[in-house]
Amino acid sequence: MSNELKEELRALIAEIAEIAEVPDDSHFKDLGIDSMMGVEIVAAIERQYKIKIEDSELQEISTLTKSYDLVKGKLAEKAA
Repeated sequence: MSNELKEELRALIAEIAEIAEVPDDSHFKDLGIDSMMGVEIVAAIERQYKIKIEDSELQEISTLTKSYDLVKGKLAEKAA
């Protein structure tokens, strides 16, 4: 499941940012993802996984790995 989740997130981010590659640990800013795209990415993640990302957690959505860890944690909380 976890690898599938990471690949889903990778595809979602690539689609919104209109880029071909989203390396695990590249900072989104370095990939040309601006704050408006960041807002879109967060909204898409919230919709797709039916979770709420708090404003205090937004800085976590800065690399694929950090985004994945946050979403994985949220999904685990939701399942508990």
